[in-house]
Amino acid sequence: MDYSESRPYESVQEKRTHLRFYVHDIPSGNKPSAVQIAGPNTTKKEDGPTPFGSTFAIDDLLTEGPEITSKVLGNARGIYVSSSQDKDLTLVLYIDLGFTSGKFKGSSLSVFSRNPITENHRELAVVGGRGRFRLARWFVLVKTYSLNTTNGDAVLEYTVEVVHP
Repeated sequence: MDYSESRPYESVQEKRTHLRFYVHDIPSGNKPSAVQIAGPNTTKKEDGPTPFGSTFAIDDLLTEGPEITSKVLGNARGIYVSSSQDKDLTLVLYIDLGFTSGKFKGSSLSVFSRNPITENHRELAVVGGRGRFRLARWFVLVKTYSLNTTNGDAVLEYTVEVVHP
């Protein structure tokens, strides 16, 4: 094994960054941004659109405003898993919020957290990032901006507070 000698860590001045954007989670239509890739292995009838164990891959648009026609800032790519066995639907999600335009183009934030989606306001953990957000940490406040209860399409408002070098 090859390794370098340990040396003291020299801390750098950290910045606090505030971002707000919208995530479009679209499981319906001809080109959905959220698709089920695995499901529970059960014979009993499960209620709701995401029974316990359902797993989805996502490639959701990040936009400046809540309209799908707003300026595209990037993508939320990753997975979420239905992780509650009761009627209060909770997902565990890992997503990479990748920015493809603007000041943070080429950078991303990593979110890994429990997401109790039946609550209108929720908090997710930022656990890292890439590019200008390397070593980022703190939180995302998520608010359901709109939800189509027929097809599951949702627009989510993300308010991000991160600390990073």
